[in-house]
Parts: sequence; structure tokens; C-alpha cells
Amino acid sequence: YVMLLTLSPYTPRYRDRVSPPGVMIRPYLNGFTIAFNVSQPSTWRPYVDSMHHFLEAYDDKVQEEKNIECISGQYFIQGGNESEEKKACQFKRSLLQNCSGIEDPTFGFSKGQPCILLKMNRIIGYRPGAGVPVSVDCKVQKGNESDLRSVDFYPGNGTFDLMYYPYYGKFTHVNYTSPLVAMHFTDVKRNYLVPIQCSLHGKGIINDLNSDRFLGRIIFTLNIGK
Repeated sequence: YVMLLTLSPYTPRYRDRVSPPGVMIRPYLNGFTIAFNVSQPSTWRPYVDSMHHFLEAYDDKVQEEKNIECISGQYFIQGGNESEEKKACQFKRSLLQNCSGIEDPTFGFSKGQPCILLKMNRIIGYRPGAGVPVSVDCKVQKGNESDLRSVDFYPGNGTFDLMYYPYYGKFTHVNYTSPLVAMHFTDVKRNYLVPIQCSLHGKGIINDLNSDRFLGRIIFTLNIGK
């Protein structure tokens, strides 16, 4: 009990061996196979509903009310006592453009061009990329590279802006919303299982550890039927 009293509830005592971040995708329903038929809305509607629910916290009005505009391209380092509430930078869903669900409420699923969202796991105090934004790319994990002919990334060129880091923890960074990168799969081979690997790239990022498929990368399968 005495030892526990010496620990801070706000930050870990030791952060010199923080591992690089893992990643996760949305929508995530029943595993890492996203399968649907374009002509059957009942097969893709659950994915769309999941996306809308996830992005509620990113609505432009919500972000404008709770968070502040920050300077892009630099870390948002906040001083003061570790128990003080920290400000959080706005990440509006409109930044996701064609994958925001605003112009196209089906996130491309109704056209067989689904949007998948990628986010890094939160690590207190971590500054990814050592001053250079971490980027994302996607490719066919196994098989014919032509099965995945086109992917668009939002926002911008598919990077995690430095202004959303470091993260200060759930007790003080209460309004923090993790930045996202949207991957718009606009041309994927139909009626076929296409295994896809999306990876982070940047200084300090590890994305090739065979024993961990979520460290710096994620593998999932698209099966888009007509």
C-alpha cells in the first residue's frame, strides 16, 4: 500500500522503454474480415452504422465546442502541474473528406469502395516520428498486387499530424480524440478475398515483427461482392 502511494495516477513512473504504437481499424465487427455484397444493403449496413457511431465524437460541432485549434506540424507540449486538465486539439470528421460520412453517408460501401479508418493506440507521453509525421500505406499482404489497384488517404497524404501528440492520459486529457487516417479502397478486386496490410512508417516505428500483427501495422481482409 505504501509503495502504491508513491505512484502517480496521471503518468507512468518509467517511460524510457515505451514500445512503438500498435494500430486498430474501424469498423471492427466480428473479426478482421470485412465482407459484403454491394447489391445487398443488409450486408454492409452494420459496417456503416458502426462507422457513424464511432465518428460521433468527431462531429465538427462537438470538436469546436470541446477542443481548440492547434498549430499543425509541431507537437503540442503542455506544461504545468501533471494533475491540471490538458487542452486537446480538434480533429473534425470533415478532415476525412470522402470518408467522413458527410457527403456519402454509406462511407463508400454502397458503391463497393469502402472506407476504413486507422488509429494508433494511445501511449502517454509518446511523440511519434521524432518530429516528422508518421505516414500510412497499404498493400496486398499475400497474392497478386493488382488485386488492390487504388487507395486514397485522408486527411492530406495520410499522415498523423504532430499536433495531436503527446497524449497526457485519460485523467487530464479528458476531451482528447485520437487522430485518424482514412483509407478509401476505391478499386479492389471483386468477389475475391483480398488480404491487405496497412503499415505505419516513421522514425522509431516497428512494423515488421512477425509475432505481433498489430504493432505498427494491421492485417485485414476485404471481400467485396457484387
